[in-house]
Amino acid sequence: QVQLVESGGGLVQAGGSLRLSCAASTRTFSMYTVAWFRQAPVKEREFVAAITWSGGLSYANSVKDRFTISRDSAKNTVYLQMNSLKPEDTAVYYCAAEDQMGYGSRWSRDYDYWGQGTQVTISS
Repeated sequence: QVQLVESGGGLVQAGGSLRLSCAASTRTFSMYTVAWFRQAPVKEREFVAAITWSGGLSYANSVKDRFTISRDSAKNTVYLQMNSLKPEDTAVYYCAAEDQMGYGSRWSRDYDYWGQGTQVTISS
């Protein structure tokens, strides 16, 4: 079982920035495809961004040009830099990982491991 721990959430005003971190217990995290999903109250869980084992990047249209996903392999950590935040970005953000070669699926069921989530709240 791989443990994923998200951190960096909080309360920020619209237009501000946050940087989320996803730290993994495995030292081979660089071999995983990793994605961020988010879920707001009364809404379905939605795909945000992914970084594949080979470095490919994918973003939801709603966050493209505002969010950046990246990886620090030495620290077994994936980041989500969120800029120009909007109230509609408010949600619990989850880190997910796939332990086999992946392409950055947008479907949550394709991922093997999940963190506990971190709350992001954007005020108007």
